[in-house]
Amino acid sequence: MTTRAGIKAERISKALDGLPVLDDVSLDVEPSQVHALIGLNGAGKTTLMRILLGMLKPDRGSVMLAGSPVSGAGALPWSRVGQMLETPFAYPELSARENVYSSARLHGMDRKTADVSTGHALAALGLDQYAAKRTGTLSLGNRQRVGLAAALVHAPNVIVLDEPTNSLDPRGVLVLRRLLRDACRDRRAAVLVSSHHLDEVARMADRISVLHRGRIIGTLLPGTADLERRFFDLVLESDVQGQEQ
Repeated sequence: MTTRAGIKAERISKALDGLPVLDDVSLDVEPSQVHALIGLNGAGKTTLMRILLGMLKPDRGSVMLAGSPVSGAGALPWSRVGQMLETPFAYPELSARENVYSSARLHGMDRKTADVSTGHALAALGLDQYAAKRTGTLSLGNRQRVGLAAALVHAPNVIVLDEPTNSLDPRGVLVLRRLLRDACRDRRAAVLVSSHHLDEVARMADRISVLHRGRIIGTLLPGTADLERRFFDLVLESDVQGQEQ
């Protein structure tokens, strides 16, 4: 990866089924940082992430991945991206190990490296005892862990996770927080995490952007007193301004 932003979005707008979902959104996901995207349900977080990952095309605006347009980034940059959107990457008929190993291979790892990395990823997320079990038989929380292991197994330089703490117990949240901080420190990963749970992401984020009704309406500083009140103040202020226009 270059030293440029892992992902840079400029003035993204998108409508789905004729309804505006994103309106002039700009966002930088920088190396060595966890950037949190927070907002109420329906704010447009998942749609934005799908555009950042090239799964949807914006109606207007542009997205750059490691200095190249997302649409033409090529195989190498994409092999260094890890993502989990909406639901974990997991084939229910495959074991936890087989799922994570498949992700490693799909991201370009050779068989030996993928095997070793799969073992490390399973251990890091506390899945050793479930490695041979079919993923469809696991609890919701452990399926979430399998999805995270699949997203992180290849040591990506760009990580995009949509609501990653859903279904995780407190220990799992702490493990994920440590893994993301280690990725930022050890390989200067650029991490984007979305959530509607401000208290959880504030403990792992370096930057927080607030998305509301398809627009970035402000930023919050992790560690700030009354962070939740500040979030709702921004939302209320945005709604009032919208009614006055």
